[in-house]
Amino acid sequence: MGTLIVVLILAAIVAAIIRSIVKAHKRGEHPGCGGDCGSCGHCSHSV
Repeated sequence: MGTLIVVLILAAIVAAIIRSIVKAHKRGEHPGCGGDCGSCGHCSHSV
């Protein structure tokens, strides 16, 4: 029973993190990259 509770808590935390990243991306923010797109070879947009 305790394992199930821990798994549910971890799943909720992961879901909240993913939701936060998706919402930030929709606002035009790019979490995790620092925002310096000029020096980023992986960035597909210009600032």
